[in-house]
Amino acid sequence: MKISYNWLKDFVQTAKTPSQLSDILTNIGLEVEALEMVQRIPGGLEGLVIGEVKTCEQHPNADRLRVTTVDVKGEVPLHIVCGAPNVAVGQRVVVATVGTTVHPIAGEPFMINKSKIRGEVSEGMICAEDEIGLGSSHEGIMVLPDDAPIGMAAKAYFDIQDDYVFEIGLTPNRADAASHLGVARDIAAFLRSEYRLPAITAFVEDNSTEALPVEVEDKDACPRYSSVSIHGVRVGESPEWLKERLQAIGVRPINNVVDVTNYVLHELGQPLHAFDASRLSGNKVVVRHAKAGESFVTLDGVTRTLHAEDLMICDADKPLCIAGVFGGIHSGVTENTTNIFLESAYFNAVSVRKTSKRHGLKTDASFRFERGTDPDITVLALKRAALLITAVAGGRISGPVSDVYPSPIPPFVFEVRYTQVQRLIGKAIPEVEIKAIIEALGITVLHEAGGVIRVQVPPYKVDVTREVDIIEEVLRIYGYNNIEIKRQIKASLNTSPKPDKEVVQNQVADLLIGNGYREILSNSLTKMDYMDDPASAVRLLNPRSADLDTLRQNLLFSALEAISYNEKRKLHDLKLFEFGHTYHTAGDGFVESPHLALAITGKQWPEQWNHIAKPVSFYDMKASVDGILRRLNITGLHVVDTQDTHYQYGLAYERAGKTLVSFGAVSPAYLQKADVNAAVFYADFNWELILKAIRKNKITYQEVSKFPAVRRDLSLLLDDGVTFETLKGIAEKTERKLLKSVRIFDVYKGDKLPAGKKSYALYFILQDEEKTLNDKQIDTIVKKLIYNFEKETGAEVRK
Repeated sequence: MKISYNWLKDFVQTAKTPSQLSDILTNIGLEVEALEMVQRIPGGLEGLVIGEVKTCEQHPNADRLRVTTVDVKGEVPLHIVCGAPNVAVGQRVVVATVGTTVHPIAGEPFMINKSKIRGEVSEGMICAEDEIGLGSSHEGIMVLPDDAPIGMAAKAYFDIQDDYVFEIGLTPNRADAASHLGVARDIAAFLRSEYRLPAITAFVEDNSTEALPVEVEDKDACPRYSSVSIHGVRVGESPEWLKERLQAIGVRPINNVVDVTNYVLHELGQPLHAFDASRLSGNKVVVRHAKAGESFVTLDGVTRTLHAEDLMICDADKPLCIAGVFGGIHSGVTENTTNIFLESAYFNAVSVRKTSKRHGLKTDASFRFERGTDPDITVLALKRAALLITAVAGGRISGPVSDVYPSPIPPFVFEVRYTQVQRLIGKAIPEVEIKAIIEALGITVLHEAGGVIRVQVPPYKVDVTREVDIIEEVLRIYGYNNIEIKRQIKASLNTSPKPDKEVVQNQVADLLIGNGYREILSNSLTKMDYMDDPASAVRLLNPRSADLDTLRQNLLFSALEAISYNEKRKLHDLKLFEFGHTYHTAGDGFVESPHLALAITGKQWPEQWNHIAKPVSFYDMKASVDGILRRLNITGLHVVDTQDTHYQYGLAYERAGKTLVSFGAVSPAYLQKADVNAAVFYADFNWELILKAIRKNKITYQEVSKFPAVRRDLSLLLDDGVTFETLKGIAEKTERKLLKSVRIFDVYKGDKLPAGKKSYALYFILQDEEKTLNDKQIDTIVKKLIYNFEKETGAEVRK
């Protein structure tokens, strides 16, 4: 949600800077995610001043240039070469001084430098309106009235005000703050000042004309419906001030009538809709449910099939608008509209939410109605909009306000205990302070006795219905940072589980970051298309979008989406990891499983002059996986080819028939699904099994041997199907005590070997902890190794 700083000041008077207000809003629960300066004119006319042309003479070396002196109230007049045909002595003009960056309507910004033009010194530029963004004319320089103050900043002369826009991450419970008025109320409560409502005293009803009849058939779905008619409007472009306000918060201007309804929506939080009155059949408005299967064309030109529970705004013959969600194409305001019927209603939040979801429509209006609007503001917003429409589009209010409100929605009334406020907040805040905060929030204290107050909460505070809600309101205005943390902390026995999963996770994260990985945090919500097993998918009942309707069953697509995002921004060399959860249904319940995912793509390291940057490979991922397992001291795993369909090829490390980690090259089909162009290598750790494996670890210290280790090499001719892990396993069974490690240092396949054969060159490290090995012992071990390799794999020793 975007909020304009200048617009806010219409409601609450404050000398706080935008940065200070940003901190205040964040501290009181309206987190400011970004603060951006918005300039009505690019550059904001910075560096431009008003000057007076004192002399103007023909340039000695150019027929179309003039040499002028211009007084800008500096130490001396400026010498400026000007090519405009209309420059003359005595003119008040706009001057861009040396060092100023000029932002023209067309073309790139450029800086004014002191220079020589055809031999004459020029110390600035006399500006045309298109050169500084004030208009489109380039027929000559801009000539100002004779009373324009010399030396005055052009920004001040033209009253160019910069604005600042707060990007607020509004939580779903804060429907009351979904407008400039709502944010201003919170600021006023924090500053203990007053806020102002827009003036509507100029609103005068025309009681000589009857209001258009309104019939509300479902008063539960539409508890209040306010309306008024305006005749004689002229639909056209909005004035600059209105367009600027909307553009500042990212709303595209359409026409003066629609812009006013959008303006009031963002100003007061009350959605409105303007109907072309000439298109209303039967001279009445009916609020009713749709007929099942009825077709309706919305403003976006899409034909939608209505549901019997959809609430519609209709005339005597046909539906005009999906109530609280979207208007119809045949009822909206056009350039030919002269008479309008203006609606300001309060709709049931549940009804709007269901309809919005049913049709996949998310609008500014539905966003507010779904969360709960203020039933008491419909008439104020209606009058405010009517006055603005007549001001910007002409016309007259042609009837009294119609307000169908048979059963007014009552405020929330309940009791609050001071002791409970202090207990839950954890600080003895004075009772007078608690009461002052409550009243500053617009909550009425009806009665007070014995440390208990009875409060009346206005209906627009939809999330404040209980004592604990009041306590939360008091705390956020009082300030979380004002609650001290006690210096003395009582010690207790450590009952944390072994191993401590947070400690282990941090150890692995530090290892990965030290090896060039970057941690990502992605949304657990994803789309159904990414599911491994749709039958066990955990679906959302009320998803915000089709791309966020299911809880993920793997972390692969989270990584691939991050890679795709970076690829599109020319960042190709990536090493990413994420700790996250996957979700599946299981009978009547759900299973949530922790995982660690790694993904690498691109080159192994940046290009440098002294080495060739190679692309990452399967073995780079294997090295990362093995490094994590070594760091956690997890050994004795069984290596198999992975059967996981996510991989084009890969391995899995198992223990007791369960896969602790699988890794490999991601299948091209999955890369294509996530719009990734490069090869990606991925690893998936079952973190729950990893923690269980660590729990069984026993680490013992062993003194470093005083006796030397010995290396022996063997070159073996093998069948293609024999793996290194098989050979390693045979070697470890053959010599359990003296064999310390087995490594492969060469692999050969080619036409010099028989078909179906390959050559492995292995080396073995042998060491006795108690004495130096002699040649006889070493030869005996090597002969045993050769014998077992030949017996179990059919290997031949290459000479």
